[in-house]
Amino acid sequence: MRPATITAAAVTTVLGVGAAAVAAGRYASDAALRAPAGRPLPADRRLTVHATAAGQVTLTRSFTALRPGTYGLVGDDVHAVVGPVIEHAHHAPDTVVRRLERVDRGTLEPGAKVRVTPQLHSGDPFTALGLGHKEVEIPGELGVLPAWFVPGPRDTWVITVHGLGTTREHPMNLMGFLHELRLPVLDLAYRGDAGAPRSPDGLSRLGESEWRDLDAAIRFAVRYGARKVVLHGWSTGASMALHAAVDSALRDRIGGLVLDSPVLDWAATLRALAAARGVPAVLLPLALRAAEGQTGLHGARLLDDTLARALNAPTLIFHGPDDQLSPWQPTRDLADRRPDLIALHTVPQAPHAAMWNADPARYEETLRRFLTPLM
Repeated sequence: MRPATITAAAVTTVLGVGAAAVAAGRYASDAALRAPAGRPLPADRRLTVHATAAGQVTLTRSFTALRPGTYGLVGDDVHAVVGPVIEHAHHAPDTVVRRLERVDRGTLEPGAKVRVTPQLHSGDPFTALGLGHKEVEIPGELGVLPAWFVPGPRDTWVITVHGLGTTREHPMNLMGFLHELRLPVLDLAYRGDAGAPRSPDGLSRLGESEWRDLDAAIRFAVRYGARKVVLHGWSTGASMALHAAVDSALRDRIGGLVLDSPVLDWAATLRALAAARGVPAVLLPLALRAAEGQTGLHGARLLDDTLARALNAPTLIFHGPDDQLSPWQPTRDLADRRPDLIALHTVPQAPHAAMWNADPARYEETLRRFLTPLM
């Protein structure tokens, strides 16, 4: 072959490989960042229902099925709630028996496939909990954001923000508890959620742009009577709360932060999401570069020392070392930088955004002690 022909062939090959790498990177990035709101987290593998009896259900034995605490079970036209493992119940070696608290929708039939979720309730605050509420519309950057408002007599409002793999139904786990404290609750749906506008490219930023919807909710709360707000976020919702606490023009109205499983290391969570959704390990670096290129974000903001220095609201963090999607170490580092302001409540054996589920009573008592002086 002539030199020019060889060169042209080599360039074509390089360009072909480069194009393939870009396409592979975008595929891997989309697997992590383009999931529909409320889609189960990839780590939540499906379990088989083997049997049911009065007050109990038998499931495939796995680490997921053995988690301590209280969880939802979701499947095709099924929603149920299970409690702790029944240690002395008779079962086969490859199964586990848990207490069946209730079946809200459908029936649990042997052979049914279900997933474990931290989200216990479906519906709205009235149908799920019997709580009077209003459907409100919050003017946001991209359009109108729906929210549930559960009124209370205090002038400190709690604004709740769900995270990965759940919807605004997830904060209903705590809504009854907050209502007993007479705190108004504003439960937000943000960009990408059902009924809310999508981001222009359909990609999640894991809280780094979504926080502006939370900022809109703060403005709404202040406009309608809140003297102070407490931001309670799970997962990416916790990251949104951190951004709002340092960047919002109304940050002086933020009286406290409650962060459950905060996503601080954007890159680590993206890699974990992509890997759990089946992206080969060799493509994970490409996924990260593609995500950075598509979103313009680099995931380092919440790891920077300046964040801790900029915080001025009392902060309570619930997190634990068994979280496979959001590393625990950055959370410990954040708490260590501001021991005067941040309290870290460590929760073992709890998956991502399920710190309450692992031990509801302890979670609520810790939260009660934190909220009391902020009311």
